[in-house]
Amino acid sequence: MVSPRPAVQALPAYRPGRNPADLAREIGVDRAIKLASNEVAFPPLPAVVQAVAAAAADTNRYPDNGAVVLTAALAERYGVDPGQIATGCGAVTLCQELAQAYTEPGTSIAFAWRSFEMYPLLARVAGARAIQVPLVAGREGGPADTHDLDGLLAAIDDTTRLVFVCNPNNPTGTAVRRAGLEKFLDAVPGTTLVVLDEAYREFVTDPDVPDGLELMRGRPNVAVLRTFSKAWGLAGLRVGYLIAEDPAVAEAVRKTHVPFSVSMLAQAAAVAALASEDEVRDRCTAVVAERERLTAALRERGLDVADSQANFVWLPVGDEAAGLAGALEARAVITRPFAGEGVRVTVGAPEEDDVFLAALDQVRAAARPA
Repeated sequence: MVSPRPAVQALPAYRPGRNPADLAREIGVDRAIKLASNEVAFPPLPAVVQAVAAAAADTNRYPDNGAVVLTAALAERYGVDPGQIATGCGAVTLCQELAQAYTEPGTSIAFAWRSFEMYPLLARVAGARAIQVPLVAGREGGPADTHDLDGLLAAIDDTTRLVFVCNPNNPTGTAVRRAGLEKFLDAVPGTTLVVLDEAYREFVTDPDVPDGLELMRGRPNVAVLRTFSKAWGLAGLRVGYLIAEDPAVAEAVRKTHVPFSVSMLAQAAAVAALASEDEVRDRCTAVVAERERLTAALRERGLDVADSQANFVWLPVGDEAAGLAGALEARAVITRPFAGEGVRVTVGAPEEDDVFLAALDQVRAAARPA
């Protein structure tokens, strides 16, 4: 029998958000609500639908492996040279390509924990050591939900090739502020690449949460990751991009790129989405308003919910996480539990969030002593 590497055998499988149609059939209801995967509730942008339909006529051909048109559009949008950009099949694929480009056995990747669940898996696959730095309380008396940048800096050693800073952080929704992040970036050794993972940047409303692209400029060991999967509504098409101050970083990522992995449809959709930025901003404004309503409703119910800068909220319920998520599923609402820590709830459409809140009330009422 041919066996995979022990490190791969030991990997936990990535758990995507559950399919709502499957759950609805299982529990015998007409519809289940999915608030597990941080998708936007809006349908695809009209320009995206048109662009995908037009591109479909050429899908007998391979896509442009260099994503030249998309790269040019991103370069113009962000005021950088095309050589500073690498595109990928979602930001997570770019994370994997970064790990392949910069790490090997004997090196390490540092990141906060809990944070994006793929970071430790990427380290294992690359044969690198994962340095996990616990989150700290973002406010007095609150739960651990915020990056400990001082702790992360102290954890970096001469083996550390990559540091991921997820800002806003997934799954807690919290974000580090400008002064702390600038101080951190200035102190990280030049031999360590800091990757600012900004998958949720478009939902940030706190003016003190910096745009990573601004902090990247002048710092050759800093790169920024973003995605079209969230605010831009292209989760089903998978397009992410990296922008690096040093073009050599983007070049290294392009060398580990899986050929043709950004499909023709995805490239066309992303270009069309960029051209519809005003509509995207309006949608983000609506998501933020609903995020504030949902946060207030949860706090009224006595839950300690931090201010989120993403399109989800975090319920720090500790050991109750798995049971709460299971009870919500029984009521046709899918959320994302992290056992022993909390439950992440995507900001849905208002009517979806009302269903969630009603289900939450039912779960909590059933749990009260008679």
